[in-house]
Amino acid sequence: MHRRGAGLAAFDRQEQSKRSYAQLSSTISQSQVDHLHSQLTQFRTALAHFASTHRDSIKSDPTFRHAFQQMCYSIGVDPLAGPRKGGWWAEMLDIGDWQYELGVQIVDVCVSTRHRNGGLIEMSELVRMVSKLRGANSGEITEDDIVRSIKTLQPLGAGYQVTEIGGKKMVRSVVKELDDDQATILAIAQETNGRVVESMLVQRKGWTRDRAGAALENMLLRDSLCWLDEQDQECGRAYWVLSAMRWEI
Repeated sequence: MHRRGAGLAAFDRQEQSKRSYAQLSSTISQSQVDHLHSQLTQFRTALAHFASTHRDSIKSDPTFRHAFQQMCYSIGVDPLAGPRKGGWWAEMLDIGDWQYELGVQIVDVCVSTRHRNGGLIEMSELVRMVSKLRGANSGEITEDDIVRSIKTLQPLGAGYQVTEIGGKKMVRSVVKELDDDQATILAIAQETNGRVVESMLVQRKGWTRDRAGAALENMLLRDSLCWLDEQDQECGRAYWVLSAMRWEI
């Protein structure tokens, strides 16, 4: 009986110890959470102060803007993510309007040129045309700015997407995927200033004439990605891929 009593007492002490450790662990965990919230609040205040102080530089200087964005990403902050529309740009940096204004200008250029390029425009051409639309006093923009603004357009469901073809970045503004044959033709067109004929595809890619002709006709009639010149001086019939051509406007 004495041993049983001692055993029950030891069991009680063990259970009490477990409860004490659990309470201590909970207290430490809560302390850590409170400390983390305090750090986040301080960080948020410091980042907002920095953005407020350097807002004009962030808007007008692409090098400074890129460096600031890289700093955000390096510490795990996505400027486009946040509880408010526009994310941290709008919530903390107060330049969400600038980002959305750029997005509207991208849509303007893409829509106004769609009739001639089928909804596929080279990134450098888009940067040039958007810069011209914005005017010299609005500050320089970069490919980085374009890519970031296109992300804000994704909820529109209009198919705006950055893709790479032949080593060059292209922006697609229509809801359709490029197949392998189209990507091959576009890559060749970039090397020839837009002009593609069946023999190029046969010689360079080993395609049959039937495959080359069908792919080019699909781009012409189905996808509106090129024009047909039936009076080409060299072979009498050439296709001009619109997104690979240069337009001085």
